[in-house]
Amino acid sequence: MMTALKTVSGTTYLDANATEPLRPCAKEAALEGMMLSGNPSSVHAEGREARRFLEDARSRVAAGFGRISGTCVFTSGATEADAMAVHAFGQERRIFVGSTEHDAILRAAPGAEILPVNRDGILDVEHLRARLQDTGPALVCVMSANNETGVLSPLEDVLAVCHDSGAHLHVDAVQSAGRVPFVLGGCSVAVSGHKMGGPKGAGALLLAEDEPMDALVVGGGQERGRRGGTQALPAILGMAAAFDAARAQDWTPVRRIRDRVEAAAKNVGARVAGEAVARLPNTSCLILDGVAAQVQLMALDLAGFCVSAGSACSSGKVSSSHVLRAMGETEGASQAIRVSLPWNVQEAQVEAFCEAYEAMAWRLRK
Repeated sequence: MMTALKTVSGTTYLDANATEPLRPCAKEAALEGMMLSGNPSSVHAEGREARRFLEDARSRVAAGFGRISGTCVFTSGATEADAMAVHAFGQERRIFVGSTEHDAILRAAPGAEILPVNRDGILDVEHLRARLQDTGPALVCVMSANNETGVLSPLEDVLAVCHDSGAHLHVDAVQSAGRVPFVLGGCSVAVSGHKMGGPKGAGALLLAEDEPMDALVVGGGQERGRRGGTQALPAILGMAAAFDAARAQDWTPVRRIRDRVEAAAKNVGARVAGEAVARLPNTSCLILDGVAAQVQLMALDLAGFCVSAGSACSSGKVSSSHVLRAMGETEGASQAIRVSLPWNVQEAQVEAFCEAYEAMAWRLRK
C-alpha cells in the first residue's frame, strides 16, 4: 500500500500533525535544489536557472489553491506566514480570532476579540456575523482544520459573512493542505511544507490576489518586496513536491485506519473530541477521563508509540488544551492525546497501537 514508516529504535510514529515523515519525492526535489549553485535573485545563468526552479515551485503551490503564481509568497514556514497576514491585513482593523486557533495566530494578534465555538469545535458563524456589523474594517482569522481535533471549519459560510461586511478572511490551512480539497478564493492562506511531507524550513502565504503588501521581513526586495531574504530553495522545492503528492494521494485508507483507532479507544471508555462533525482523515483527539495526558504519553512512549498532547509548538510542554477548553471540556482538556496518522501509515503498526492503548487504559483506569 505505502512505504513503511521510518522508526527510531523500533518506535512507531503517529504524530503527523507535528510533522509528516519526509516523502521520497520531496527528498529528491530538495536534493536537486541543494545542487543549484545560483541565487534566484542573480541575473547570470546560474541565478536564472535557480529562478526557473523557484518560479515553477511557486506556480505549482499556487495552482494547488486555484490561484495564479503571483499570489504565492514564500516564507520560512506557516508561523511566519500567519504573522505576515496579521501584520499586512490587521493594521488599523479590528481583529477577530477563533478560540481554537493555533498559537501562531493567537500570539500574533494578542489584542484580538476571541470568537466562540460550539462543543464540536465549530465556529459560531452567526455570532461572527453579529460582531462584524458596524465594526468598520476587520480581519478575521479562522483555521481550515484544527491541529488537535482535526475538526474542519465552515469556511464557505465564514467567507460569505466576511464578504458581506467587507472583512478580510485569513485561513491557517497548515493541517488541511493536501489532505482535503481547498477551493476557497477571496482569502489569504498560510501553509507549511513539513506538514505535507516536505522538509522543514519553508512555507507560503497565498494572497487573495496578486497585490503588494506591507512586508513583515524587509531586506533585498525578494518576493517582489513582500518578504525579504534569500529563498530557501531546497526546502521550497521539497514543499512543492510534497504538496503535489499529498493532493494526489487517496486518503480513504488513512481514514479507515483512523476509524479503527477510535473504535479501539472507545471500547475502553475513551471519548473522541469533535467526533460528530467533519474532520481530517488522519486525526483523532482521544480523551481518557481520569488519566492525565502526560501519563498517557509516557506509557505509550515506553510502549514504542510516538503521539502527542495537542500542538507541538509549546517547547515540549504538556498542558491543558486551550482547544478542548474552548469546546467546553474541563478536566478532559488535560486528559487528551492526539493520534495523527502519517501519509505512509501501516495497518499492522496501528493494530499494535490499538492493543497498547487498550492495555494502557485498562491498567491506568483500574
